[in-house]
Parts: sequence; C-alpha cells; structure tokens
Amino acid sequence: MVTIGVAVAIPEPWGSELQDYRTAIGDTTATQIPTHITLVPPTEVDAEAVPDVEQHLAQAAAVVDPFVVRLRGTGTFRPVSPVVFVAVAEGIAGCEQLAGAVRRGPLDVDLSFPYHPHVTVAHELDDPVLDEVFEDLSRFECRFDVDAFHLYVHDHQHGWQPTREFPLAERPVGQE
Repeated sequence: MVTIGVAVAIPEPWGSELQDYRTAIGDTTATQIPTHITLVPPTEVDAEAVPDVEQHLAQAAAVVDPFVVRLRGTGTFRPVSPVVFVAVAEGIAGCEQLAGAVRRGPLDVDLSFPYHPHVTVAHELDDPVLDEVFEDLSRFECRFDVDAFHLYVHDHQHGWQPTREFPLAERPVGQE
C-alpha cells in the first residue's frame, strides 16, 4: 500500500513563503508538506493501482478548465480542528469542480468534513500560536492561475513528494 494525495500546488514565490512561515512558527510538519490546496486527502491505495489512479486523474484533468485562485486573509477550523488557514477568496467553484472530478472512480473517498478549499498554515499548535498566525497572515494575498494539479506520494523520510503533474483542459484561463 502507498499513501497518496491530490492537490493544487501553490506556485512560487508564495508556496515557499507560506511554507517558510509555517516552519518558522514551529509547525514541524511543514518541512514535509509542500504548500497546497487539497483535492483528495491522504488516501491509501494498492501500489499496483497507482497506474489506474493516474489514468483517472488524467481523464479528470481533461474535463476541467483552468481557473484563477486568489488567496486572501485567514480562517480557522477551531474549535473543531486546531487549524489556521489562508482562505481561498476567488476560485472556490473551480476548486470544488476539480475536487469533484478527481474524487470519483478509484478515488471516491469519504471525507471527514465537507470540502472547503484552503491552504493550511498552522496545524495542531498551541492556541496562542494559532492566534498569532491568524493575525500575522490576515493581510496575506496572492493571485495565480491554476492550470494543473499534482499527485503526491508520501515518503516516510522525505514527506509528500509530487510524482506527476496533470494539466487541465487546453482552454486558456478566462476563455470559454
């Protein structure tokens, strides 16, 4: 069995900026988790099924148009979960459509919570640290085109590693 995840990578310079911030505030998991918007959470699959998963992801990518994401401000899942995140302010529908397309067939997984696209910036830290992160990143903002997503495989030594990129449909962002 292998543990996989599917996500939209946050491009540079913002991906490293948020990951470095996360590391600086003491979130030790940050060094093994590239900055991302989750589409399929960590899921165990048979290693022999990975080619079928990749084929499914390529098919899903082909039917979803590129879209724009704007990240702005912070949010939290507290008290349910000790998480602070950067909010998706634009592109929620695109993320939902993409997540719906990939979470079918071999990746038809049950979610513990309703899907809510976001970028985690602090997880399972003390409340004062979570409060600080919430305030520090409240003015964070960036905008980028989403024209692909990645399959990640978890490696026990190196964390989440992108193994394949799946380009979205060929239409440019903003054209129908």
